[in-house]
Amino acid sequence: MDLEYNSEQKKQFVTNVGLITSYGKEGDNIMAAEWTHMLSYSPGIISVSIGNDKLTSKNIMKNKGFGVSLAAFDQNVFSSIAGGSHGNDINKIEALKELGCEFIRGKKFLLVKGASMSVECKLIKKIKLGTHTTFIGEVFEKHGISGKEPLIYKAGKYWRFGEQIHKPKDEEMKKIERVIKKHKL
Repeated sequence: MDLEYNSEQKKQFVTNVGLITSYGKEGDNIMAAEWTHMLSYSPGIISVSIGNDKLTSKNIMKNKGFGVSLAAFDQNVFSSIAGGSHGNDINKIEALKELGCEFIRGKKFLLVKGASMSVECKLIKKIKLGTHTTFIGEVFEKHGISGKEPLIYKAGKYWRFGEQIHKPKDEEMKKIERVIKKHKL
């Protein structure tokens, strides 16, 4: 059974926005990928799922790596341009520069300045899953952390972090601990 792009089920997922950079015969490229996840602390491993027909997929396969800049809350316009245009049709890097986006050159890949965080990854595995390929990369270079909260994406809209939901008070935590202990196998 499919989960269509605009289905109510799909709209329940909350993600960040990875600005994924790569390099190919067209030069530097960038795309927005809401399916960007950290998989391991040590070593640092990040996955990104990208449509099989995307230029970024071809670039990652060719160069065996990619850059990841998690978009900060104030980079929603950059994210929209990076995600709403195709690298075969638009020089997204130059368009973003003209709109005020700044880049830094990493060891191998271009990265977005002012992003929540930026890293460069070497490709260690790829898994084709339906319409997308999940590229798994091991971090080989860490770059800046801006101190800005990451951009949130849900139901086709951008959001900023809001109210923190706190853990239960001590009395409630003790009750939870008693129940857990009671049901220990």
